[in-house]
Amino acid sequence: MFKFISFLSLSLTLSFPALANPACAVCTVAVGAFLEISRKLGVDDTVVGVWFGALLMLLAFWLIKLCAGRKWSFKGLNIILVLLTFSTMIPIYTFDYIPYGARTIFGIDAFLLSSLVGAFIIWSTDILYRYLKAKNGGHAHFPFEKVAIPVVSLLIASVIFYFAADYLFASPAIALPQFDSVL
Repeated sequence: MFKFISFLSLSLTLSFPALANPACAVCTVAVGAFLEISRKLGVDDTVVGVWFGALLMLLAFWLIKLCAGRKWSFKGLNIILVLLTFSTMIPIYTFDYIPYGARTIFGIDAFLLSSLVGAFIIWSTDILYRYLKAKNGGHAHFPFEKVAIPVVSLLIASVIFYFAADYLFASPAIALPQFDSVL
């Protein structure tokens, strides 16, 4: 019975026409999952910041799409939605989940800078994908090109921030507590 319901659900889902999305739902969920997994594995906050900024920009894209679908429109709505989405970073700093200024790159908080870079990557790769698709007669050059371009770009940025944060630019601005023993 479970197989029949699963098959029926999948068949019904695939029979509806797809809407043009600025970012696919699978990508959004994958980025969100990567954030939590990387934090649990102890990945550097600057690397997590790249993916967190990408997630925030994806959420902003989804909010913009939602408002457009409901025909809510006024001057500056998209900017307000992006700012509203990025305001979710405030609790990260106010609850000291990541102390502001604990690590800096060129005098800017490393997590904040890497988040802005991740958001910029998502925004710019969306524009790049649309340009490449238009140049190719409205078709992608290869399957999942829309996914591959931002993911590869985010991976490259993650590697750059990983090495830059640990070896080149990042410097502790405040002394963080050391938790070596639990006694």
